Amino acid sequence: MSEALQDLLDLLDLERIEENIFRGRSRSAVVPRVFGGQVAAQALVAAGRTVPEDRLAHSLHAYFLRIGDPGAPIVYSVDRIRDGRSFTTRRVVAVQHGQPIFHLSASFQAYEEGMEHQAPMPPAPDPETLPTAAELLPLYADVFTDPEVVERILEARESVDLRYVDPPPYATVGEPREARSQVWFRTNGKLADDPLLHVVLATYVSDMTLLDSILLAHGRGGWVTGDVVGASLDHAMWFHRPFRADEWLLYDQESPSASGGRGLGQARIYTQDGRLAISVIQEGVVRVPR
Repeated sequence: MSEALQDLLDLLDLERIEENIFRGRSRSAVVPRVFGGQVAAQALVAAGRTVPEDRLAHSLHAYFLRIGDPGAPIVYSVDRIRDGRSFTTRRVVAVQHGQPIFHLSASFQAYEEGMEHQAPMPPAPDPETLPTAAELLPLYADVFTDPEVVERILEARESVDLRYVDPPPYATVGEPREARSQVWFRTNGKLADDPLLHVVLATYVSDMTLLDSILLAHGRGGWVTGDVVGASLDHAMWFHRPFRADEWLLYDQESPSASGGRGLGQARIYTQDGRLAISVIQEGVVRVPR
């Protein structure tokens, strides 16, 4: 396991303060605020630690309420909404400086057999044939507003191997394209056989690129090029089938709409052998600076 991945796992290993109260910390992010995927993943950890081990996360719905302060701890308060025969529901509020910054509802289910069908996996190249972040990012350093952003992105993504199938938004500024983006990702190292851990890591990564397809439709490079400002508003995920976050996953993303200063991204995440593992939807603020 890489040192960066171990650091991420330590970040997600919350301190239990009381039976239903946990405390997490943050680490330096690419931008001076808490990374949304981090707070979503930590909130899911908090919820999962109050649920029986035989119940697996099957969905989460979250709202980003305020910008998080990376220099302050985050307190996660878990409300045990319901423990039913098959399903367990939890609500988590993340608080900093006495104010809620994030709200999560998560549902867990005991395993059961059921009907089976899925949307087919779209075509995608072998991830091993694609450039790594370390190979790709330096090629476009001249389009970034901050010359140090390459190093900050690489540092933030050392724990995850994330590879774009097609050029990312910052690589084609001024050239509108189809509102669709694909990336392959996996953790940089093997993980324990804990189903919650794999769900939590996929939640963490899911916030990295989901709004890319909005930018592509308008030929925008994103915050790194200074032609867009934005932030996540809400985030929802449904976990359909077992998967491992330390094995290649295809993140197939598209944007059906952007209006009113907001953009919507939706995606499906497939295992390398074609099983639909996760569905994701996120809306974010996407504004063109005046």
